Amino acid sequence: MQNEYDIKRKKALRWGYLFALTALLVFVVFVARIVVLQNTNVEEIQDDYINKNYREATLPAARGNLYAADGSILATTVMRYDVFLDFKTMRDTIYNNNISALTDSLSVLFDKPKSYFRARFDQQKKAKNQYYQLVKGLDFDQYDRIRNFPIFNKGKNKGGFIVDRNFKRELATTEIGAGTIGMDTGKYSSGLEGAFSKYLTGTDGKRLEQRINSSQWKPIDFWKVQEPVDGEDVYTTLDLRIQDIAHSALEKQLIKFNADHGCVVVIEVKTGKVKAMVNLRRTEPGMYVDAYNYILKDATEPGSTFKTVSLLAAMDDGLIDENTRVQTSTSWTYQGQRITDHSAGNYDVSDVLAHSSNVGAAKLITAAYEDKPQVFLDHLRKWKLFDKMDIELPGITKPIIVTPENKRWNKATLASLAYGYSARFSLLQLATFYNGIANKGVMLKPLFIDKIMKDGQELFTAKPEIMVKKMASDKAIAEMTSALTQAVERGTAKSIYTPNLKIAGKTGTARFEYWKPGPFKYQASFAGFYPSDNPKYTCLVMINQPDTSIGFYGASVSAPVFKEIAGKTFLKTPLNIEKEMLTDKKVDFKKMVHNPVKISVKYDSMPNVKGLIGKNVIPQLENLGYRVDFKGVGKIKEQFPLEGVPLKKNQRIYLTLQN
Repeated sequence: MQNEYDIKRKKALRWGYLFALTALLVFVVFVARIVVLQNTNVEEIQDDYINKNYREATLPAARGNLYAADGSILATTVMRYDVFLDFKTMRDTIYNNNISALTDSLSVLFDKPKSYFRARFDQQKKAKNQYYQLVKGLDFDQYDRIRNFPIFNKGKNKGGFIVDRNFKRELATTEIGAGTIGMDTGKYSSGLEGAFSKYLTGTDGKRLEQRINSSQWKPIDFWKVQEPVDGEDVYTTLDLRIQDIAHSALEKQLIKFNADHGCVVVIEVKTGKVKAMVNLRRTEPGMYVDAYNYILKDATEPGSTFKTVSLLAAMDDGLIDENTRVQTSTSWTYQGQRITDHSAGNYDVSDVLAHSSNVGAAKLITAAYEDKPQVFLDHLRKWKLFDKMDIELPGITKPIIVTPENKRWNKATLASLAYGYSARFSLLQLATFYNGIANKGVMLKPLFIDKIMKDGQELFTAKPEIMVKKMASDKAIAEMTSALTQAVERGTAKSIYTPNLKIAGKTGTARFEYWKPGPFKYQASFAGFYPSDNPKYTCLVMINQPDTSIGFYGASVSAPVFKEIAGKTFLKTPLNIEKEMLTDKKVDFKKMVHNPVKISVKYDSMPNVKGLIGKNVIPQLENLGYRVDFKGVGKIKEQFPLEGVPLKKNQRIYLTLQN
């Protein structure tokens, strides 16, 4: 009979043999697996399973912000949230206990019946859909609300709540329109967005996605292959206060003259920084939008504003000066071309500009350069008027000047050039020339970028760039400045003369498409700088196709816009500022510049919008789903429906503005 010791010994040996045998089997399997793997095509496995069920997807980087010079946001990237549901992950007990409460909440949020969601959810739950699209494009407030709904508040692993975050570019101001700010879609770019895209665009990241079915992929949020790097912030040179003043002044005049379109550019003299750029085009009577950049993209014959260019050339060559006189007439024929004027007399150079004499300019230039037109044209080359401007913004047009090498050149072409025909320029190019005179003959490149920032660090700061170091002699620049000042004090632009501010400038009234039959078409303009004795800003105003029955001359159509901009951006006691905007005889800009008020429609009833700025209120009401009819510009005087009246979606709202 075995004793207790032998029994325990045999039992221990059996367990030892069993463990050894198990270890041997594991070792054999392990070795066999190694042999199999060594003889297996890993790439084939990767292709058969991994590549077919997982993929590397782009994780977009946030685009940098676009700012005005004062730090106001012009365009920004906002987060939008797409919500998907994984009904396979969603636990049955959680679903059954909370589905009624969830559909109640969704019904209130999306204004759809509870049964709409219940039927779809039950169907998707039965099918075990792992990536059902519930809604796309939620803002943060909506997302924050929906993620706390029953079931969804259990998260991804228990509640099947999947969120995909996307970026959307939005304009953050009404003072500068979409045409000026522009866009960058990857295939097409324009405006400030396109110009600075290389700075604004970040570096995209990467993430893995898992195949759900033949057409759907689900992001694996916790497994990012590469984090995205957001873009840099760009501060433009634009000044929102000046931009708003220019926009308002131009829009008012366009409406008054029922013009087709118009534009304004304001440049800081000492730096070349573009402080305002406004382009407005009529879409319907009394309605103008910023949809096309006329300042950059259109090349037009400048008309009389070009007389400044032609006469400065002769001044610099010493062929004429402030004492040179020329006998003008209401009609003069040169080389078979008839040139007309509205007045006649024995004019000096300042008179030629003051009276905008076509005959006077043509006589002076042809007398000086008839036998040597290339000398005259060489001045235009020196002033870069033959060159396409090298600026940050895309789409700038190339100038066109008829020269002796061109088949359109004839014996009368030089006379046409003298008063602004037979040549086409962008308005920015002409404004840059005037800014050079204002800057004592130093022509600066127009700048649209002020600085570039990244994470609070300044990466780049723009500095003035000289295009032409000395446009003309000091004497010529001084005499031209004096002549342009006199053109405002006693010439065609005397209507905008004010003793408080010395303005130097030139009116322009150019016919275009004059070779076509039908009514005459005009482009009215005014180019100049202020104050003329110590220039701070250069400004050019153009209004195209004003109603000729109301007016079409630069002096009456465009010059008043210039005066209003000059008065509101510079004068301490301007003559054209309303009394309520003055404090102790000084302009109170806080009263002048109105901060946009956010409109809130509570309980679906009409809010009180009287006294608010129309251009700030109207887009908000339209974004809320209402149709807005309005007339006039400025502040809202009358509204219908009245405050508190119930509103329906797509209801029409009528607003009457100041003028």
